[in-house]
Amino acid sequence: MAAAVEATARAFQETCRAISDEVGRVVVGHEEVVEGILVALLSGGHVLLEGVPGIGKTLIVRTFAQALDLSFSRIQFTPDLMPADVTGTMLLVDREGGRTFEFSKGPLFASFVLADEINRATPKTQSALLEAMQEHRVTTMGRTYTIDPPFVVLATQNPIEMEGTYPLPEAQLDRFLVKILLGFPGAAELTTILDRTTIGAQPEARRIADRARIIEMIAAARDMAVENRSTVGYVVRIVQATHPDSQTAPEAVRKYVRYGASPRGAQSILLGAKVRALMQGRVSIDFSDVRSMILPALRHRIILNFEGESTGQKTDDILSAVAGAVPEIVK
Repeated sequence: MAAAVEATARAFQETCRAISDEVGRVVVGHEEVVEGILVALLSGGHVLLEGVPGIGKTLIVRTFAQALDLSFSRIQFTPDLMPADVTGTMLLVDREGGRTFEFSKGPLFASFVLADEINRATPKTQSALLEAMQEHRVTTMGRTYTIDPPFVVLATQNPIEMEGTYPLPEAQLDRFLVKILLGFPGAAELTTILDRTTIGAQPEARRIADRARIIEMIAAARDMAVENRSTVGYVVRIVQATHPDSQTAPEAVRKYVRYGASPRGAQSILLGAKVRALMQGRVSIDFSDVRSMILPALRHRIILNFEGESTGQKTDDILSAVAGAVPEIVK
């Protein structure tokens, strides 16, 4: 049994390395972003990407879909976008026996769904994603339509242009397993981008895996037992310390945080830690796996109070204070 588990972990590691290498052959830089998206995909979760326009968000998502031979759709969120434009709508069609209503699936029915500038759509349209992200299904006119796995929504936000936007509500933010920040490329990376995109045809990703393999890897991560129970306790203490009324909360949390992370935050940390361990060929998680997930899993789940917002506090700094204050093992 132990040999079979270790073989599964090695195969998991090899596939992840091949996927990352192939995506990196097309996408310049953004290694941490690629790894974060892969972690979310294999955890069965969704991703919130934040970065300025033009740094390759669409290219990254499309390249993933090509490397995994999965369907891809891009939805440009605008104030006039309606829920039916995302989920699909019932159409009246002519059949031999007369007229009947049939459901025409929207762009949400794909494996990789890029929700571009999601905060530009109205709350009514944003809420159309809630059921699909949580239940992997869409309900319209009393009938339910299932979205085939794997299914991951990658929503983007522009941190600069906030005029005319509708901030995502807490319930919507909590549906994202991780929030990943995309930085501007360095000089060497920018030079490589220019060479690749201004000379000849831009490379495309080759198929590395398929739907069945990804579903198998998601199941392997879910089935991975957490034998080191102290790591679970560490996750619990980290999440509890994000709440200002907790006895273990550091000063930064008590002073600047209104609400801490939800139980989904703890789930996201543990699932992501399991995937990261398997990506390194290990069959058990350790504290380093948990620490690597604290920022991406919790940075969008911390709600600042008025003082925190008015003084420009960053959730990453507050979470770093939490990580520094919470011991890995309680003696």
